[in-house]
Amino acid sequence: MFNLFSLIPAASFADCDDCDTQEHILSSETIANPDSKALANSVYGTENFYIICKGNVIKIAFECKFMSECVKEGECVYFYVPKDIMTSCGSVIIPMGSKFVGNVRGVYKQRMFNKNARVYLNINKLILPDNTEVDVKLKPFSKDFSLVENGWMTAGKLAASTVGLGIVGAGAGAGLAFIPHPQKIAVGAAAIGVPVGTFIGLVTGLVTPGLKYHAKQGEEIKVIFCENACIPKCSVDEY
Repeated sequence: MFNLFSLIPAASFADCDDCDTQEHILSSETIANPDSKALANSVYGTENFYIICKGNVIKIAFECKFMSECVKEGECVYFYVPKDIMTSCGSVIIPMGSKFVGNVRGVYKQRMFNKNARVYLNINKLILPDNTEVDVKLKPFSKDFSLVENGWMTAGKLAASTVGLGIVGAGAGAGLAFIPHPQKIAVGAAAIGVPVGTFIGLVTGLVTPGLKYHAKQGEEIKVIFCENACIPKCSVDEY
C-alpha cells in the first residue's frame, strides 16, 4: 500500500483509474500544512477535478462519541471535516462540513499484559456540502492503520498504577509510627514500602488489560488516502 506510484507529467494525462476519469493535468499544487510523516502531499488539478494523490494525510473529526467496547464489525462510523482542506495556493479541495462515512472491519478488545484495544476502519465515502458523493479509500494513519490509544495514555496508566501503589507502600510504612521507637521503624518501613509498592504497581500495570479506545465527539484523527481521490470542482469551487 505504501508503494506510491509515480504521477505522469503534467503535459500528458492524469491516469486516475481510481476516479474513473482521464483528463489533462492543468495545475500541480501541494496540500496546505502537510503532515510531516505523510507519504505524499501532491494535489493535481484538471478541468473538472481536484486529484488528491494517495499518501496524503488529513484530519477529520468524530461526529459522535466513539467507544471500542460498543461497536461491532460492519457498523458505520461518521466523521466530518472541521475546517477547509486547502492547497498551499489557497484552493479549497474539501470544504469544511463535508462528511466521511466508514465502516468497522474489525475490533480487537484490550487484552492482558497491557495490550490496548484496536479498531480497524475503512472510510469509503465522502459527502460534500452539496450532497455530492465521492468514492474514496482512507484508513486511520497509524502504524497498523488502526484506532488505538496513543503511547502517552498507556504510559499514564502505568505511571498511575506505579505511583498509586508506591504511595500505599509509603503509607503502610508510616502507619507503624505508633510502635515504640517509631522514628527507626517507620522510616525503615517506609524506605522498604515505597520501592516494594512501586515495583508491585509497575508489574500490576504491565499484566493488567490495556486501554479501551475512546474518542469524544469532535475529537480529530489523522487518516491517509490509500487511493487517488477525484473531487469535482463544481462541488467545491463555490466555497
